[in-house]
Amino acid sequence: MLLVHYPKCSTCQKAKKWLEGREIEFEERDIKNQNPSKEEIKAWHLKSGMPLKKFFNTSGMIYRELGLKDKLADMTEEEQYELLASDGMLVKRPVLVTDTAVLTGFREKEWESLL
Repeated sequence: MLLVHYPKCSTCQKAKKWLEGREIEFEERDIKNQNPSKEEIKAWHLKSGMPLKKFFNTSGMIYRELGLKDKLADMTEEEQYELLASDGMLVKRPVLVTDTAVLTGFREKEWESLL
């Protein structure tokens, strides 16, 4: 299991503590230092079954600065994958990647039902 997170993010810290408190083994990766590749994001998106928009950090500064709220609808999935791969801070975090599922953000009930 892989936890892709930003160590300074309070939600990511809660998610990590939650996993550790349940003694769930996971590998962790700092999204700012090791940004997901376009191929990883595409694979995670397909595995998740979620709309691609759920992979964007809509409350982030970069998202707002680029005006993505109004631009995403006109972009192809490939363009969105490339954009997400360009900067880890655009990706909704934490991202939890298991053998069977991918979750973005930390919602305890959702994580509990998966794990």
